[in-house]
Amino acid sequence: MDIPPFLTPHGGDCVLEVFVQPRAAKEAVVGIHGTALKVKVTAPPVDERANRAVEALIAGLLGVPKGRVSVVAGHSSRHKRLEIKGVAASVAAGVLGVPGP
Repeated sequence: MDIPPFLTPHGGDCVLEVFVQPRAAKEAVVGIHGTALKVKVTAPPVDERANRAVEALIAGLLGVPKGRVSVVAGHSSRHKRLEIKGVAASVAAGVLGVPGP
């Protein structure tokens, strides 16, 4: 399986680039925004709440504990970089891959 541009292998882990839309009606992965995966979360971008919601959403989709997913860059931006420990990029691509048009 090809690895999409929003995922980067990092040993046995991977790095995920996301574009976040806070205060959405529901939480979901909705597509691609540039070279990032676009996600919507219901939490507001206040006191790290949106960051925690993104971590929980991605962890839930991948079936890993929340502690394995962490925002490592973009804490106060809509563009974020997440590190996912213990999940290979090829596995994450299979779960998070966004279907084409």
